[in-house]
Amino acid sequence: MPPLSPRPVDRPFDPRARRPRPPVSLVERAPGRAARVAASGPRPARRPARRRVRRDVRFRARRIAALVLVVLSAEVLVSLVGTLTEPSNTPTSVQFVEWLRGNGAAGLVASIESAYYSLNAPATGGPGLKRLPSVGSRAAAARRARAYRPPPIAPVIRPALPGEGVWHGTGLLVHGAPPILVTTFRPDPSYPRVVAGVAWIDRSRTMLQLYPGRYEPANSGNVPAEVPVDRRDRLVATFNSGFRLEDDHGGFFAFGRAYAPLRAGQATVVGYRDGRTDVQSWSGGPTPGPQVLFARQNLPLIVRAGRLNPSLSDGALWGLTVGNAVRVWRSGIGVDARGDLIYAAADLQTAQSLARILQRAGAVRAMELDINYDWTTFNFYGGWGAADPQKLVPGMSRPATRYLSPDDRDFFAVYAR
Repeated sequence: MPPLSPRPVDRPFDPRARRPRPPVSLVERAPGRAARVAASGPRPARRPARRRVRRDVRFRARRIAALVLVVLSAEVLVSLVGTLTEPSNTPTSVQFVEWLRGNGAAGLVASIESAYYSLNAPATGGPGLKRLPSVGSRAAAARRARAYRPPPIAPVIRPALPGEGVWHGTGLLVHGAPPILVTTFRPDPSYPRVVAGVAWIDRSRTMLQLYPGRYEPANSGNVPAEVPVDRRDRLVATFNSGFRLEDDHGGFFAFGRAYAPLRAGQATVVGYRDGRTDVQSWSGGPTPGPQVLFARQNLPLIVRAGRLNPSLSDGALWGLTVGNAVRVWRSGIGVDARGDLIYAAADLQTAQSLARILQRAGAVRAMELDINYDWTTFNFYGGWGAADPQKLVPGMSRPATRYLSPDDRDFFAVYAR
């Protein structure tokens, strides 16, 4: 049987051939380094690279931020959905804007609204009106008994249109005379198509009442957010109140409850238990005395002693929503020299131009009420029991039946004595 492997071949011995060298130890190769390693003990474990640490920290931070964002987004969504689904008579788009304003975005909303109204402001001039909208009832005025009647409002634009500035009744009579007179006129030659509506409220034949709204101010539910059904048999008119309390930080007192403390120097509609109503700069304490039935504050007076407030040019004072420089729907209330109430409202107004309207209508003291398209309302009734409701100005957005069902905002009701 042949061998499994060939036999090695015998070679002659060569003394010059290189013999394999034994392995060299670490000590022999680098005695100094080995000594240092031995002296320092065992080598510590290698630390993670600095870049890897930073990358891990950023990753964790992003995960935490994402989790926080998800939680906050859920809370925001729940809040928004709750607002849009709760009972309300306010349009959804307006509810959304009000939700933004009440949840930290008031400045953003104000900037957007200001830019929108500025870009869409109508040009001055243009063709004038040929007639004014019909308002009130001429038949009621003809049947009136001998009673005081304010002078007509002097026209601003001439020639005057038929019936411009002339007072008309609303169809109701109290003690033989209209408790309310209404009229319209064009207040600004630069905007000849703008119509202001004005209502004169006879203090001797009426009394005023302030009602909290469903949500403004925060209503405990003890007071109806509408004209009570059992009082509608004497109802002659309803109209909007002032700004939200969180926007103006003014006071609110009604039905024996102070919803917000009254502030000295603020313009105030004050109703007394003897039936009188006044518009004044508040000089009392945070809570009115027992003789006061209600008090509603909103900004400083815009007319004082028959003259315009010199601060009317300061836009920051007269409307946190859009500012004074922008022309929007505005409303106001004042008293004349006899103590009768005067309400006025018009589109495309600044606080200053609104003050001029009230001054021209005879107000010696006046204050701004709510502003903007969705909040300005004055309705009067042609029959008892809230029958035949009508708007003071046809361009007002809300229906003439507003305040006959629960309303989100506070308001005033005018009753016959």
